[in-house]
Amino acid sequence: MSRRPHQDCPCCAPGALNRREVIRASLGLGLACTGLAAAPALAVSGPPRRISVKRAYTEDAFSGVYWEDGRYRREALQSLDWVFRDLSAEEVTPMDPRLFDVLHEVSQRLDTTEAFQVISGYRAPERNGAMAARSRRVSTVSLHMSGMAADSRLPGRDSYGMARLAAEMGLGGVGLYRRDGFVHLDCGQPRRW
Repeated sequence: MSRRPHQDCPCCAPGALNRREVIRASLGLGLACTGLAAAPALAVSGPPRRISVKRAYTEDAFSGVYWEDGRYRREALQSLDWVFRDLSAEEVTPMDPRLFDVLHEVSQRLDTTEAFQVISGYRAPERNGAMAARSRRVSTVSLHMSGMAADSRLPGRDSYGMARLAAEMGLGGVGLYRRDGFVHLDCGQPRRW
């Protein structure tokens, strides 16, 4: 069942502990225990940040400004959360906006306005566990479960070149899945595979 956060819901009210905060706190504690740190934050000022994404297998898309005047735009984040939802469970979770910053920076460096085709965004823990049981390529502690990762491609662009550039930028994790033609990008500790 999908749930879109809204202002009338007590669990979505300002100051209420929400799923994103619980996941971040758990992940932050886990990262602190393993000695990992989150990716460096981008500057808090500057021109508006735009992103263009289209979900593979659906017609869901977002193209526009998600950050301006020093803050993330709530409506844009809600739309992006929907595009990045777990399709198998139809479950929406608040994505970490730093992931969108990573995608924005990669598109800026590639000098493209093409939409990222999102293969996988958020993954419910149950789905991720089932995938990890079938494949060694899926981590049991995947940042997909925390809304911090996306598997994507840019149509007409080489996945190897995109992965190499993203790794050089050092904004987060980068995984190249050349056989499948996509790149994993996340806003966690800079690393590559």
